[in-house]
Amino acid sequence: MAGGRSGQGPAGVGQDGAIGALGAAMAAPPRRLLLASNSSLHGQGYLAHCEPQLRTFFGPEVKRILFVPYALHDRDAYAKTVREKFEALGYGLDSIHESSDPIEAVRKCEAIFIGGGNTFRLLKTLYDNNLIPEIRKRVLQAGVPYMGSSAGTNVATASISTTNDMPIVFPPSLEALGFVPFNINPHYLDPIPGSTHMGETREDRIRQFHEEANTPPVLGLREGSLLLVEGDKATLLGRTKARLFMRGKTPTEHEPGTDFSFLLKI
Repeated sequence: MAGGRSGQGPAGVGQDGAIGALGAAMAAPPRRLLLASNSSLHGQGYLAHCEPQLRTFFGPEVKRILFVPYALHDRDAYAKTVREKFEALGYGLDSIHESSDPIEAVRKCEAIFIGGGNTFRLLKTLYDNNLIPEIRKRVLQAGVPYMGSSAGTNVATASISTTNDMPIVFPPSLEALGFVPFNINPHYLDPIPGSTHMGETREDRIRQFHEEANTPPVLGLREGSLLLVEGDKATLLGRTKARLFMRGKTPTEHEPGTDFSFLLKI
């Protein structure tokens, strides 16, 4: 009956439901990511090289940051170093390893920072504590700002397949948080001219990754560089160039300020 089809769209989809879903999607705050190649730059203190970007990214709205120290073995010492830095910048810091309920800590946090160390150890611990879906929700649905450096940048991407780290432990999957649909290689190093080293270069290893089918782009972030993602816009920040690797294509060099938004749409 005509009355029985009230609220139905052309394909039998409930218009009220469709409008509600669209409204929810439109209401979702944009993802905000600051992905650094490294925490420390030669000759400078912890996070000093990206302090201006860090201050701008978190801004005055964020009062406390949830730190995830899982990439290093000595979590207490790691948290002490990071807490001193963030408190000097005017932010309170809670380390997730000090919480009796890590999931609840994620659900209540204003912002997240995941630091460097061993990426395999980090990702395994996130899986072990059932934090992958909780962090995804907070960042992608609630718009909680996420900062990563080194290993913390690796786990923000599609997978950790292009990390530089040794697999000292085994996470259940190499699939990571997936905030962006491509991979990043932090601490990207160029071949040294005249070197007699016979092992693979970083570029060789990324090329090997792309020999496999359906592998995403890899953005090589040299130390001193960062990627800022705000919604559907991605911009290279910092003081060094980035090298972009696309499967089947010649790698390309990109200056700070480059718009990498197209990588978010692959």
